[in-house]
Amino acid sequence: MPHVLVLNASYEPLGVVSMRRALILVLNNKAVSLEDSGITMHSATSVVTAPSVVRLTRFVRVPFRGPVPLTRRALFARDNGRCVYCGAAATSVDHVVPRSRGGQHRWDNVVAACRHCNHVKSDRHLSELGWRMKRPPAPPTGLAWRIIGTGHRDPRWRPYLEPYGGREQLGESDHTDHIGHHGQPPVPLDRSPQGRTLHDRRGQPAQQLSA
Repeated sequence: MPHVLVLNASYEPLGVVSMRRALILVLNNKAVSLEDSGITMHSATSVVTAPSVVRLTRFVRVPFRGPVPLTRRALFARDNGRCVYCGAAATSVDHVVPRSRGGQHRWDNVVAACRHCNHVKSDRHLSELGWRMKRPPAPPTGLAWRIIGTGHRDPRWRPYLEPYGGREQLGESDHTDHIGHHGQPPVPLDRSPQGRTLHDRRGQPAQQLSA
């Protein structure tokens, strides 16, 4: 069942909820539908069009929640689903500074990689291989990343999320059709397409809306 984007009364993204939860919010006048999903829900006495985007009728104050959680989905979204070394479709997670050499599992040391590059790199530093990256990995910022990191997507959400970060990631619809050049040394990242990270207005992350 598709998920629904929930916006605050101020139009800032809060999180995603199930379609059933979104319908309850709308039917109880706690939210209004801004975009229809095209899916109709039937009850014993009525037919209702399920929403894709809803906005709360009352402003909800969201406390600061810290950095975006580091998950595989969020990491692949940050790196556009591509291997940061060769541009092929990413299938694994790599630590820039290997954990065996003291590297930590955090945003500024983790990147998406294809299986080939991950295997070739192994537990070596980039300098040992002559590889380099255009920019060091960094935590994603912006309210939209609380949504992007869940892995749930809908083209109807894009206009509501773009002002709050992750514009490049929101424009990507399929990351599996990029062909890498396995068997050749990875090209420097400054020759590969890179996305931009935008900052939200208040510098605050959104939170998952509870039922």
